Amino acid sequence: MAANLQELLDEQDNIVQMLRNSQLGAYIYPVVPAEFTNWRREQKAWRNTAVLYDQTHHMVNFFMSGPGALKLLSDTGINSFANFPVDTAKQFVPTASNGGVIGDGILFHEAEDEYVYVGRNPGANWLQYHAETGGYDVQTRYDDRSSSRPYGNAVHRDYYRFQIQGPAAWQVIEKLAGGTVEQVKFFRMGHMRIAGSQVRTLRHGMAGQPGLELWGPYAEHGKIRDAILEAGREFGMEPCGSRAYSSNTLESGWIPSPLPAIYTGGDIERGFRQWLPADSYEAINAIDGSFVSDSIDDYYLNPWELGYGSFVKFDHDFIGRDVLEKIDPTTQRRKVTLAWNDEDLGKILTSVLDRDGLGYQFFDLPNANYGSSNFDSVVDADGTNVGLSMFTGITANEKRGLSLATVDHDVPLGAEVRVLWGENPNTAKSTVEPHEQVAVRAVVSPVPYAETARTEYHGGWRTTGAL
Repeated sequence: MAANLQELLDEQDNIVQMLRNSQLGAYIYPVVPAEFTNWRREQKAWRNTAVLYDQTHHMVNFFMSGPGALKLLSDTGINSFANFPVDTAKQFVPTASNGGVIGDGILFHEAEDEYVYVGRNPGANWLQYHAETGGYDVQTRYDDRSSSRPYGNAVHRDYYRFQIQGPAAWQVIEKLAGGTVEQVKFFRMGHMRIAGSQVRTLRHGMAGQPGLELWGPYAEHGKIRDAILEAGREFGMEPCGSRAYSSNTLESGWIPSPLPAIYTGGDIERGFRQWLPADSYEAINAIDGSFVSDSIDDYYLNPWELGYGSFVKFDHDFIGRDVLEKIDPTTQRRKVTLAWNDEDLGKILTSVLDRDGLGYQFFDLPNANYGSSNFDSVVDADGTNVGLSMFTGITANEKRGLSLATVDHDVPLGAEVRVLWGENPNTAKSTVEPHEQVAVRAVVSPVPYAETARTEYHGGWRTTGAL
């Protein structure tokens, strides 16, 4: 039996097929209820009033401390660390030696020589591996995401983590604080008191509106949550369930789960694969969608393709720098939103009632993805592949199907393309039933799609600025 990811890959004839046929099953956001009222109402609240996102359970907290922590981050991330003072945060993007993105997450500089990375497992795993093997003077702690299927067992995290978002968010925040709260700059950290407890804060704006992320000891989760919801009642605040939460990125424009670019590569990636257990995230990750290649390298994406080009700073040495320096950003695919044709999407949604044929791959609501890393082919009128659709669903605010995609640099906004929905041939994933593939018309549109996010969000991967 394979003891690590490398041994597991050595047993496979085709890495792509291993991941496309993963038996991981449905992706579950742990612990937080799927809905409190209903996902449509909760989506509308982040646009019209305010929502409380509970982010406590679905991300890793990876703690790093010591004089070598900053060098670890600088050596592994495309971001500049020339100016990263205490009480600030940034979106951290590590890359492999091939220049492909590992993942991304939010990096908090909480105190002198103390940092916390919050995100999915691949980024945290990459940091932990290099911390343990790179000779850094750093201490680490890995607070893993909560179990997707706890079956009644006790759940514990180091922190609770909430976000207050929406046009009425600041009114809720000031009511909690008992007075005026300064709207500090984006990704700046501070403190406030809620229900008698000290709370750490980060100026954020996940739904395209000013808001705060809040965290503190997990033991205070219930008390803080109750206080926030009570303060938000008069402003129409809704608690947001995991079903709606997973779809907010359709409006804000973040592609959540690129495939970590670690399944091939040189000594750095091979050492990482030998370090990773055979049941790690990377080993059981499920690729879904219509895009099929024999080479796993064709699923890797560089920072420009995901909208992170402005983060790439060559003021320091980092893994993958030599490859990224040779890339011409103007020729790279770019991130867009695809607005799906209503008629074509309607055919997919009603095909579940097809009693005579196979129908189409089930389109769940509001998030239609049926794997961990999503890759649907985007083709032009001639059937030529011009991009990849990577996150798909429906938003009640826009009342349409949307997907986030990366497309060739010369595909203009307003162009009509086709998204190939469904797999051909069908894979053995437990989330897939026999179906026919179908081409869906879609219009290449801005990212973020939501006007509020485009015009009001801080510059960065959603717009044209940088952190």
